[in-house]
Amino acid sequence: MDARHCNRPAHRAPAAPDTPQRPVQPPWPSQPSAQAELPGGPEPAGPPDGRVRYRILIVEDDAKIAAILAGELRRYDFEVVEARGDVNVKDVFLEHRPHLVLLDINLPRCDGFYWCRQLRTVSKVPIIFISARADDLDQVRALEHGGDDYITKPFNLELVLAKVRSSLRRAYGEYALQRDDALLHVKGLVLNRAANEVSWNDRLIELTPREFRLLECLAQRAGRIVSRAELLEALWDDVEFVDDNTLSVNVARVRRRLAELGLPDVIETKRGQGYRLHL
Repeated sequence: MDARHCNRPAHRAPAAPDTPQRPVQPPWPSQPSAQAELPGGPEPAGPPDGRVRYRILIVEDDAKIAAILAGELRRYDFEVVEARGDVNVKDVFLEHRPHLVLLDINLPRCDGFYWCRQLRTVSKVPIIFISARADDLDQVRALEHGGDDYITKPFNLELVLAKVRSSLRRAYGEYALQRDDALLHVKGLVLNRAANEVSWNDRLIELTPREFRLLECLAQRAGRIVSRAELLEALWDDVEFVDDNTLSVNVARVRRRLAELGLPDVIETKRGQGYRLHL
């Protein structure tokens, strides 16, 4: 890979991790279990029946921060793969096929935005940015480049664990979409829950898990207004930690993807109320 084709970070902001202030309940019992089975491709499958040891990839240039994150995740029985910022992150991802990625922005070779775009070419796994950049624009860019969530440094480890567990539940666990009734039909628009795919006429697109869940919420009540509060609760477990602008960014992303299908402007904004899918 030629580093000239990636965006280097404009600056390196200082970052210092926070420490957990109270115990966090582990996401499953502490007894040993087998590692999760993954399919042949780079995309991890939903976990099989029984307890699963999820694999987390940490991409962090600061060795101290990486060690703190890795230590806390291993404490709660996650499998952890660490990657420094000067490696080819996509190659590491394809080698280890993690269920979730924690990604810094300020990396020496290519910035986190670049690597997020690269990972999105091969996978839909949850990607959570962890960065010292607290500016709203950086958070918007992270979401627009394919990220699912954003945590600013210095961080609280309890919050990191909560967001990791929430993302895993959404993608693979108790809140994951079931295989039964995988197709949702709405006036010619077809949503495939099993693959996060959306089709219209002869066109097909693949959405990230969060984009798909947002569209599904609107499609299930097509023609009716879905409030912002309902969408926030459907997309995030920890609503109190989600900035209101985050939902607007995600809606904008889904609108752009639908426009690729030939469906521009089908998600209507109802000021002060919410959104409506109008086909």
